[in-house]
Parts: sequence; C-alpha cells; structure tokens
Amino acid sequence: MNIEEILDMVDDLLDKSLSLPLSGGRSLVDDDKIRELLNDIRQNLPGEIKQARDIVADRAEILSSAKREADSLIRRAEDRARALISQETIVKQAQAKANEILTQAQNKSKEMRIASTEFADDVLRRSEESLTRLLGDLRETRQAVRDSARNQRQ
Repeated sequence: MNIEEILDMVDDLLDKSLSLPLSGGRSLVDDDKIRELLNDIRQNLPGEIKQARDIVADRAEILSSAKREADSLIRRAEDRARALISQETIVKQAQAKANEILTQAQNKSKEMRIASTEFADDVLRRSEESLTRLLGDLRETRQAVRDSARNQRQ
C-alpha cells in the first residue's frame, strides 16, 4: 500500500467515527486502527521520500543534460555561422577579384582594339604614301619614256 491509500483509509475511519454529542465536534475512533495506519505511513514514508529524491535527482540530471546539449547546439550553430560568414566573405572577395580582372581585361581589350586600329591606319597611310610616291615616279618614268620616244622620232 502507498501513503495515499493509507491516508484515504484514515480519512474513511474519521468519516465513519461516531460523533460525541455536546463535545464540540469530537469523535470516537479506533485508536489501534489509527496507530496501525500511522505505522504503515511511517514504514512507507522513507520509500516515498527516497522516490521523491530520486525524481528530483533525475530532474536535475535531465536539466543538466539538456543544458549541455543546448550549449553544444549553440556552439555548433555559432561555428557554422562563422564558417558561413567566412565562406561568404571569401565568395565576395572572389567576386570582387573576378570583377576587377574582368574590368582589366575589358580595358586591355579596348586598348588593344584602339592600338590595332591605329596600327592598321598607320600601315595603310604609309602604304598610300608609298604608292603615291611610286605612282609619281611611275608617271615621271612614263613621261620620260614618252619624251624619249618623241625625241627619237624627231
């Protein structure tokens, strides 16, 4: 029997006890039965108290374990957050470097296009000047040949 059941029995005994008239609510109870029930309570009480202490100890251990686990989860989450932030920083740096390289490549390409256009224009200009000189020389030579032919005919 547990303490609750024994206390219920004491309560029943009191409910079933005889009330004494003109005694101010006093009752007659079987004192042997009450002593027997009190002894049962005394015998069961240490077990109940031990069980309560065990429950409190288990509760404390459960709370301690939950706190350790929560702390571990928080540490892992913080580590993961730091890793993600670090990774994000690396990605941003890589993107910035890629943008810088792309800008440099575009600028270099533009410079090369301008330089190649200027080079082609210079080659064509020199070729034109050379051809103009050659054409002038050719005309002079042709004229000289004509003059020579005329002189020979005369």
